[in-house]
Amino acid sequence: MSFYLSLDDVPDLARGAAILGTGGGGDPLIGRLLVEECLKNGKKIEILDPTEIDDDDFVIATAMMGAPTVVVEKVPAGSEAVRSLRALEKHLGKTADATIPMECGGLNSMIPLVVAAEAGIPVVDGDGMGRAFPELQMETFGVYGVSGSPLAVSDENGHTCIVDTGEDNQRMETFARAVTIKMGGAAYIAEYPMSGADVKRTAIRNTVTLALNIGRTLRKAKDKHLDPLAELSAFLKDTIYGHGTVLMRGKIVDVERFVRDGFTQGFATVESFDGGDEMRIQFRNENVIAHKNGAVVAIVPDLITIVDVDLGTPITSEALRFGQRVAVYGISTPAIMRTPEALQVFGPQAFGLHEPWVALEELSAAR
Repeated sequence: MSFYLSLDDVPDLARGAAILGTGGGGDPLIGRLLVEECLKNGKKIEILDPTEIDDDDFVIATAMMGAPTVVVEKVPAGSEAVRSLRALEKHLGKTADATIPMECGGLNSMIPLVVAAEAGIPVVDGDGMGRAFPELQMETFGVYGVSGSPLAVSDENGHTCIVDTGEDNQRMETFARAVTIKMGGAAYIAEYPMSGADVKRTAIRNTVTLALNIGRTLRKAKDKHLDPLAELSAFLKDTIYGHGTVLMRGKIVDVERFVRDGFTQGFATVESFDGGDEMRIQFRNENVIAHKNGAVVAIVPDLITIVDVDLGTPITSEALRFGQRVAVYGISTPAIMRTPEALQVFGPQAFGLHEPWVALEELSAAR
């Protein structure tokens, strides 16, 4: 069912989006503040169920592109993605009936909400990643036949660029990434123009609501002094994700982090509290693989999230610090992201990993 987002919903949505962001997607706090400002100014944000879209509606995905680390120091005004939407509408000669998140994780769960508030259009309750991924071709929209371009890219100085690579979504990513780097490492985009029928066919449905409910679950667990991650695992059983589990609890003993090719990249090492186990997590904006004592315990496209061990509060890649007490939490990816064509686009090999994908629930059972 469609609904209007309330001011009280926003902290829960940001918290849940940070869980699904798997360390990347940009700092949701920044997006949360932008959304709250829109609602405080009396603007409305309608979350539209995918089943309620007309097949001939025109939908455009909106998002931030670039290194999340850069966004922390170059905070958006909130108008950048709207500028991209308008530029793409002008280029195509069509006005969007709705926008949709390209990913439901981190800051990019929030940018479409700001666009919707400013443009006066609804946000479709769904996305193209079911989490956060670092590259534009890594979307179920593209996996199942929607072209990402033409795409509009805008920066905070009012500059806009149109990228059109036809049906080549990989080349679109390469060109848009180069433009983003020239714009200072972070920019705002409008992409994957599609019909309502395309949305119904290719989107991962109801992930905005999912993020909202994840955030609520964690908040209520904290209020009731319950184990937040145990409560989250119980909640996920009845969702399209199905399985969530703690992979390890411990202390961060090392973080190696750098920005390269427009991505925040590096490794985090976690040592168990008793000193008996060590986990090494690799990230490329998002956490992509976790080894425990040298063995793979979770691998992309399954979700790997690092959270505060006591509060269940997600920690983004740019916020990882030596000495933090954390839990590493894994979530199974939904079925639409497990097909051979999907794994070809955002499976382990797409990240330069040599390990094969094995479903999280299988790895958990083996452990």
